[in-house]
Amino acid sequence: MALDGIRMPDGCYADGTWELKMHVTDLHRDVSLRVTGEIHVGGVMLKLAEKLDVKKDWSDHALWWEKKKTWLLKTHWTLDKYGIQADARLLFTPQHKLLRLQLPNMKHMKVKVNFSDRVFKAVSDICKTFNIRHPEEASLLRKPRDPKKKKKKLEEAEEEALELEGPLLTPGSGTSEIIYIGPVKGSIYSSPGLYSKTMTPTYDSRDGSPLSPTTAWFGDSPLSEGNPSILAVSQPISSPDILAKLYKPQSLLDKAKINQGWMDSSRSLMEQDVKENEVLLLRFKYHSFFDLNPKYDAIRVNQLYEQAKWAILLEEIECTEEEMMMFAALQYHINKLSIMSSDNHMNNSEKEVDEVDAALSDLEITLEGGKTSNTLGDITSIPELADYVKVFKPKKLTLKGYKQYWCTFKDITISCYKSKEEAHGTPSLQMNLRGCEVTPDVNISAQKFNIKLLIPVADGMNEIWLRCDAEKQYAHWMAACRLASKGKTMADSSYNLEVHNILSFLKMQHMNPDPQFIAEPAVTNDINSECLVSPRYLKKYKNKQPGYIRDLISARILEAHQNVAQMSLIEAKMRFIQAWQSLPEFGITHFLAKFQGGKRDELIGITYNRLIRMDANTGDAIKTWRFANMKQWNVNWEIKMVTVEFADEPSLAFICAEVDCKVVHEFIGGYIFLSTRAKDQNESLDEEMFYKLTSGWV
Repeated sequence: MALDGIRMPDGCYADGTWELKMHVTDLHRDVSLRVTGEIHVGGVMLKLAEKLDVKKDWSDHALWWEKKKTWLLKTHWTLDKYGIQADARLLFTPQHKLLRLQLPNMKHMKVKVNFSDRVFKAVSDICKTFNIRHPEEASLLRKPRDPKKKKKKLEEAEEEALELEGPLLTPGSGTSEIIYIGPVKGSIYSSPGLYSKTMTPTYDSRDGSPLSPTTAWFGDSPLSEGNPSILAVSQPISSPDILAKLYKPQSLLDKAKINQGWMDSSRSLMEQDVKENEVLLLRFKYHSFFDLNPKYDAIRVNQLYEQAKWAILLEEIECTEEEMMMFAALQYHINKLSIMSSDNHMNNSEKEVDEVDAALSDLEITLEGGKTSNTLGDITSIPELADYVKVFKPKKLTLKGYKQYWCTFKDITISCYKSKEEAHGTPSLQMNLRGCEVTPDVNISAQKFNIKLLIPVADGMNEIWLRCDAEKQYAHWMAACRLASKGKTMADSSYNLEVHNILSFLKMQHMNPDPQFIAEPAVTNDINSECLVSPRYLKKYKNKQPGYIRDLISARILEAHQNVAQMSLIEAKMRFIQAWQSLPEFGITHFLAKFQGGKRDELIGITYNRLIRMDANTGDAIKTWRFANMKQWNVNWEIKMVTVEFADEPSLAFICAEVDCKVVHEFIGGYIFLSTRAKDQNESLDEEMFYKLTSGWV
């Protein structure tokens, strides 16, 4: 008598087989197979396909173990090796699933993403498909929930999705298919991976004007009719109601809670409980924008501009009223140029193309600064600064103000003397700026040009304020302070570019000096001012009539617009990004933490080159640690403690509160990884190195 049909008490059959339960998601069918622990995963899938007897391409399907949240992708492994027994339930499901992706411009796209790939690889594929270089700077973020709103209202407030479906990545084929459902319904086209390592610019055969790489990418598709690409074009905010409905963090703690939602780059979407059709945010996670070049980065520049714009409008980053009007003027200018026909803009003249080409070296946006086209000069001497500067050392219970000193800036040290004649003697005050925090405090209309320095000492930070008399003096001293904080002198090639950028930033904030300037009502009516400034500045005029507020703000925007009116579209976007980078809070990612020896929760701020211990209420820096001085960092996963060791100062230890310490660990490792990039490298990414620095267990 055959034993294969006799079932034992433990669920196994007498012949050693047992039933493996599986659910086929495409067919909504439950299927059981008789298997042994020695059968490999590939054999299980083959048996399943034969039993289903359905004519279908199953090549994108894989087995997912729900209980363990694991993809069974190693098809040569046996069930025993995976630890799968009779109580397991597996899903036979496609690896590529639809995801609703919100881009930095707040538009939604339906994207097919590989749910079995690590998030780092999935983001790379998305960015590569849309010709966004350096995808390592981006990642996926869960949508923050406004605690004041109910879930249903949040869904209603969500803007209608952009009906663009892509990238539909075909597994293993290296090609991408994008379906555009819009003015041309059902238009389907495919594009090979046009992601050249050399990124040679292409030109329009009709008039010789430069083509966006995105135009070359999409070819004759509906996306390229009239515009290089939907993703490379900025769309004005149509109504202030859109701003009102979006979540605005009210405090630093709210900002820290948003950062809890970053996806783990070392695990797949499925492993992190992301469901099909769920909304995730594609954002530039690391604020270190490498080799940003308008010639090749039309989409990348526009999406960076959009992320910066929304960060300012939603008050995720602080700025002064003068800076807000400058940002509003740039937005207004960009909106005007964006709605022009592509012929009028692209065929403007060869002069515009030449101007953009000539300005590229000055507009490159890298946080470390870039080389300028100027000659290097005498490389044997280090430039110095010497001038009268007012200095203030804030102390508790003191009413003393600024005191004027003759100050010299040599290497990375400022020396203060009572007078110019005493400059060869012993200084009254000397400051080494390596590792210090440098914060601007500027008000153009009040002619206030202050530099706040927080200088590291053994027990914390010493606060020193410098006051300059004029813009030019401020620009040179501010640039020197920023470089010195990184351990660089004024001999560095980025010094002149830094001075130029600071002066340009200040110039854009100037108001029209003509007191007779009055904007024409017809012109101010064209400016939707409520959509160009953050709600905070609208509230300043809450007791005024709505029409008066609109005309007043519009007039100020038009005044500021005169400083940027001659800029081309791409230059205006680059200037906006550059101004965003100049804000004191730029690039600081906040997390709630409890420091070793501390009694209350504080904030740990992570930037591209340092860690900052911050007061949770005021945001003031308490202590700074530079990555350049870091020896190693470790994570105790059980107690969520991150420990960082430094070369010449005590180690730092803190416990992550309300956030997985893996997120903090990944930010530190991610910035270390980005610091290894160089322009002479090819476009390929060392994924394994990224995982070693960020995953903690690879």
